[in-house]
Formats: sequence, C-alpha cells, structure tokens
Amino acid sequence: MNTLDDRLLAAHAADDRQALIALYSEAAALAADIDAKGFYLTQAYVFALEAGASSALTLREQLVELNRETPD
Repeated sequence: MNTLDDRLLAAHAADDRQALIALYSEAAALAADIDAKGFYLTQAYVFALEAGASSALTLREQLVELNRETPD
C-alpha cells in the first residue's frame, strides 16, 4: 500500500482535487501536533474552496476550532 505522502504526490500529479481534499483531511487527522494539523486542514480547505466542495464548510469549522480562521 502507498504511504499517505505517495498518495498526496500522485493526487497532485493528477490534479485530482477530490483526492487532495480527502488526503489532506486524512493527514490532518493523523497529524502529531496542532501546527501540522492546521497546515493540512488549510490545504484541504483551499482545495475544497477551489472545487466548490460542500466539505469546505466542515473544514472551515475545524480551522475556526483551531484558531486558524476567524468565526463569522
């Protein structure tokens, strides 16, 4: 099985936005510290916004909880 890093690189190479959203979300869930979690969630959020994905709302809520985004 490919590592998460390998799958992320492959998704970037294929410009697969849906996979990037899922993989960066997965990386955030596995992150060892809050800074890494914030980074991965931000990446997932940006790709979700670009794709018009409904998951952008949930990702934004998670970023607000981490104080990486301001609430409305």
